[in-house]
Amino acid sequence: MTKEWFHKVYFIGIGGIGMSALARYYSFLGMDVGGYDKTQTPLTIELEVLGIMIHYQDDVSQIPSQFRIPEETLVVYTPAVPKNHTEYNYFTSHGFTVKKRSEVLGMITNNTFCFAIAGTHGKTTTSSILAHLLKETGTSVTAFLGGISEDFNSNFLWEGNEFSVVEADEFDRSFLQLTPNVACITSMDADHLDIYGDNEKLQESFRAFAAKLKPNGKLFVRNGLPLQGITYGIEDDSDFCIRNIRIEHGTYIFDLGTPDTTLKGVKFNKPGRHNLLNGLVAFAMAIQAGPPLDRLAEALETFKGVQRRFSYKIKEEHLIFIDDYAHHPAEIDAIFEAIQEMHPNKRVLTVFQPHLYSRTRDFIEEFARSLSRFDSIILLEIYPAREEPMPGVNSQWLLDMITNPHKKLVTKSELLAEIKAQKPQVLVTLGAGDIGLEINKLKKALEYEN
Repeated sequence: MTKEWFHKVYFIGIGGIGMSALARYYSFLGMDVGGYDKTQTPLTIELEVLGIMIHYQDDVSQIPSQFRIPEETLVVYTPAVPKNHTEYNYFTSHGFTVKKRSEVLGMITNNTFCFAIAGTHGKTTTSSILAHLLKETGTSVTAFLGGISEDFNSNFLWEGNEFSVVEADEFDRSFLQLTPNVACITSMDADHLDIYGDNEKLQESFRAFAAKLKPNGKLFVRNGLPLQGITYGIEDDSDFCIRNIRIEHGTYIFDLGTPDTTLKGVKFNKPGRHNLLNGLVAFAMAIQAGPPLDRLAEALETFKGVQRRFSYKIKEEHLIFIDDYAHHPAEIDAIFEAIQEMHPNKRVLTVFQPHLYSRTRDFIEEFARSLSRFDSIILLEIYPAREEPMPGVNSQWLLDMITNPHKKLVTKSELLAEIKAQKPQVLVTLGAGDIGLEINKLKKALEYEN
């Protein structure tokens, strides 16, 4: 995928977090970049500031003329785009080169030393930590992230092109387009059953991804997963292991064991054992690029985080407000446990917006069990994303399944008043839908109130 081959790149679904990172990449290379998305968001506005042309109606007549030359234009689309999309069908029927985002990522990274992070949870945080470690140790690296890094305020990093960092997304088997030099698998919990049908087929896809490694490639796997590789874990017999954990002023301090040595007094500032594991495997992968271990440890301590990944919005004595992208029961459990560890004996209210009808249906019992652990629960209606409604699948069904009696279903317009009425000590907002657009409004109102 070279600048000489295509001069222009057009994105269908340019506002997606992964698509916008690719758009930034091609814009950085100096190509003409444009695209369509169905709604304007803070991400698309940032792209427009870069000079990228975006429109918000599925209308062929709105495609700028410079993107209508098949020999010069690469068209990139996200699998979330429906097959009856007018612009998609225009490009596929008029001789354009049309590729999925994952195919393009594979082509870009194939000639680099590629680090790929796979797993049903933890991809974005792990890849962001890895990108931060490599950047801070002076490594020539390009990174495509599935979230906005708080360290460089973007989902795209360019510090050279010798190494690349990408998220290996299991959705739609996209990660099978990659051929990494070093990969990790953080988790293999059942998810995307609308695509896979059952968990065994999902696990088969992870095994297929592991087989995509380049010759002499290395695979890191969380200890306990049913795969062969270099293991990592906490207080166990893993090849890379964190031991002797203590917490001081909200910071983890621990010993980090590698196959060759042990580093004492390593520090990490993101709460939750799941984040410790993400930091550990990012550290283990970064070693493969050759920086000194002491510099990697220093960089690990300075990692700030990723927007909407256990992000503190308010951290005061009267109120702690945490926001997270969690949209799977295992992720909700990890958030609950992190809050219990960092903020014990405080009354916790969680606000959850389910993401996808199919995921809600497939994990209704697990969602109910995970949410029931909080002191109080507020539900928003399901965010449909790419899906059409399913009969009987709604937030009221989930609410009825939650065993904790302190529960309520509200609209977004009622949300702030309900939060104020409950006066929580810890407020946590969870979900992968448009709940993220409510966070700053809630933060401002709650700060003003207090």
